[in-house]
Amino acid sequence: MGRREREAVAAGGRLCEAARAVVGDHGRAVEAVRAALQPIHDAAADQALDAIPVARLKEVTEGRLRLGEVESSGLRSVRQVLDAGSYRLRQIPGVGQRTADQVLAAARQISDAVGETITVHIDVDRPEPLTTSLVMALHVLVEAGPDARRAVDTAVALSERLGPLLAEAAPVAGRLRMLLVGQSKRAQALEAAAQVRGLTEEAAQGGVPELLAQASVDLLRGTSTEVAAWVDFELRSAEYYSLLAEISGRRPDTAAAEGFLPDEVAGRVRDQTLDDTYRRVSLRGYQAFGARFALAQRKVILGDEMGLGKTIQAIAALAHLAAEGQSHFMVVCPASVMINWTREIEARSKLRVAPLHGPDRHEAFADWKGRGGVGVTTFDSLRGFPAPGSGELGMLVVDEAHYVKNPKTRRSQVVTEWSGRCERVLFMTGTPMENRVAEFRSLVQILQPHVAGAVGDRNGVAGSTAFRKAVAPVYLRRNQQDVLTELPGLQHTDEWEELSASDEEAYREAVSAGNFMAMRRAAYARPEKSAKLNRLREIVEDAAENGMKVVVFSSFKDVLAAVKDTLDGARSPGGGQVFGPLSGSVPPARRQQLVDEFAAEPGHAVLVAQIESAGVGLNMQAASVVIICEPQIKPTIEHQAVARAHRMGQVRSVRVHRLLTMGAVDERMVKLLKNKTRLFDEYARHSAVAESTPDAVDVSDTAIARQIVEEEQARLGAVRSEAAGHP
Repeated sequence: MGRREREAVAAGGRLCEAARAVVGDHGRAVEAVRAALQPIHDAAADQALDAIPVARLKEVTEGRLRLGEVESSGLRSVRQVLDAGSYRLRQIPGVGQRTADQVLAAARQISDAVGETITVHIDVDRPEPLTTSLVMALHVLVEAGPDARRAVDTAVALSERLGPLLAEAAPVAGRLRMLLVGQSKRAQALEAAAQVRGLTEEAAQGGVPELLAQASVDLLRGTSTEVAAWVDFELRSAEYYSLLAEISGRRPDTAAAEGFLPDEVAGRVRDQTLDDTYRRVSLRGYQAFGARFALAQRKVILGDEMGLGKTIQAIAALAHLAAEGQSHFMVVCPASVMINWTREIEARSKLRVAPLHGPDRHEAFADWKGRGGVGVTTFDSLRGFPAPGSGELGMLVVDEAHYVKNPKTRRSQVVTEWSGRCERVLFMTGTPMENRVAEFRSLVQILQPHVAGAVGDRNGVAGSTAFRKAVAPVYLRRNQQDVLTELPGLQHTDEWEELSASDEEAYREAVSAGNFMAMRRAAYARPEKSAKLNRLREIVEDAAENGMKVVVFSSFKDVLAAVKDTLDGARSPGGGQVFGPLSGSVPPARRQQLVDEFAAEPGHAVLVAQIESAGVGLNMQAASVVIICEPQIKPTIEHQAVARAHRMGQVRSVRVHRLLTMGAVDERMVKLLKNKTRLFDEYARHSAVAESTPDAVDVSDTAIARQIVEEEQARLGAVRSEAAGHP
C-alpha cells in the first residue's frame, strides 16, 4: 500500500467528479427547456379548455352531475370553472360543497386529458418571447449533439460504478486511516482501489475524460444571440422537435411508432441493441425502432411515409454494423438521389462514403473493395459490378425499391442476385405498391420467399388484413400523422377551372386524335388564354405577397416551359426568381444544385420541376406552397411530390393546389384513380393493422388511358351530333 493506491483513488475521484458534473450540466440544460416549455404548454391548454363548454362535464360523470345552476351563473367553459375554484362555486345558489367538489373533479379530469394531448408548435414566422426562450434553451442541447448524450450515458454509468468503489477505497487516502481500520476493511479498500485504477485506466484509453470535458464545455456554452438560435432552428428543426418530444414526454403512440407490428416481432426488435459510435445524429424513438427492425429482422422493407427519415434510419443501421466490425456496405438508388445519399452519410455518420457511378466507377469500385465504407451506386451501375461473396457485404440498402417490383426487369434480377448474397438487406420505399398487391408481394419475394409464399396465390389477392399480418415480419410502415405530432398543417385544395374557349379547342383536337397525353396537357397548349395558367399565376402572386416559396410540379416538359415563361413574363421587380425547369434531362448534380439555390434564395421564389424527377429523393422543406399542374396517373407520385415539402424538418404549413378542369380528362381521372388510393391504403399504408378486407383491384395505366379516351370521344361525338341536329 502506498502512493500508487492514493494516486489511483485521487484520479478516480477526479473522473467521478467530472462525470457527475456532466450529468448535472445536462440536467440543468434539460430543466431549462422544461421551464421554457411550461408556460407555452399551459397557455395552449388554457386556450383548449376555454373552447370546451361546461356541459361537457356531464360526460365525465356519465350524466350524473347537475350543472344547471353552474351554467346559469355565467360560467361557460371548463377553464372558467377551474379558475372559479371551490369558494366561488359554493357562492352559486343551489351549489353546495359536494356539488362543487364533483364539478371541480370533473373539470380537472378534462384538464389532465387536454394537457396530455397538447403539442407545442414553434412558429418560425412569428417569434414571441416565450417561444424564443424555448428555442434558445433547446439550442444548447442541439448544439451539444449526440456526443453530449453519449457523454451523459457514460457519466451515469461511471458514477454508478465509481461511487461505491471510491467509498470502499477511502481508507487508502491516508496511512493513519488504513492503520485504524481492521484487516478485512484494509483488504476491501485495496481491492476497491485496484478496481478504481482499472476503471480509470480503461476510461483514459477510451478517451472518456476528453469526452466529458467537451460535453461540459458544450452544455455550458449557451447561445450567442436569439437570431442565431432561430436561424439554427429553421435549419435543423427536426432535431429541435425530436429533443422537445423526448423532454416533454409527448411521444407518439407506441403501437403507431412500432408500425402496429405483432407483439412477437415488436418484442424481438425492442431487444435489438443500437450502437451509436459511428453516428453523428440523434434519432427519434420511431427512427431508432426502424433501425432496430432492419437489424433484428435482417431482410426487410421500410415503408415509412415520405418525410419520416428513412435515410437516417438506414444510416443508423449501417453505423451499428460498422461498430460491430462490418466494413463494406452498398446503397443502390436512382441517379437523382446519389448526391443526397452521399451528403447524408457524410453529415450523419463517421462512415466513409464512395460514389460508384460515372465513367470511373470500376476504378472507384476496386478502391471501395480494398478500403471499405459505404458504396453508393445506381441500379444501372450495379449491373456492371460483380456480386459479393458470402459475408462480404454488411448490408445492402435499396432506396426507392419499388423500382425493382417487376421481376422480369434486368434491374430487379440484379438486385435479387445481390440480395441473395447478403445476410442483411434493407428495401426503402414509401410506395411499395402502386397498381396491384402482386407488386408488393414481389418485393417480399426477393427478401423472404417463405413470407411471400404465405400471402396467397400468385396474384396476391388476399384480404388487406390477412395480407398485412402475413408480411409483418418483413414490412414496417409508420405514417406522419401518427409519429410527427409537431408537423405543420397540410391543406389540400382542388382548383377547378372551366376550360377557356381556346383550351376547349385544343382539348377537342387532342380527343379527336385519341392522344391521351395531349388531352392531359391541352389546358396549357395555348398559354396566353389558358385558364389553368391564369389561376396558377394568381396563386404564385399570393405566395409572393406573403414571402412564400413555391414548387410547381408537372409531368410534361412543355407544360413546365409554359409555366416558366408565364411566371418570368409576369414577374415584377422583387417578385422572386423562377428556378428550373428541373427535369429528367438535368444531370443529378445540377438538380441538387437547383434545389439548394432555390432554398438559399431570400424570401419568395419558385421552383418549376418535373414531378417524376423532383418528386423522388430531393428535399424541398423551403417550399410552403405546392402546385400540381395536372392529376397524375399514379396517386403515389403526387403523394411523394407533396411529401418532399411536407416532411420532417418543415417549420411552416404547406398548401397544396391541384389544378383541374371540369368536364374533361381531369375530372374523369380523379374519379377513376380513387380505387388506386383505396388499394394502397388498405394493403400498404399500415403494417398489420386490423381493417376491412376487400379484394385487391388492378387498374393499370394503359387501361385508364384507353377508357378515358373512349369515353371522351363518345361524349364529344355525342355533343357534335346534338349540335348538328339542332342548328
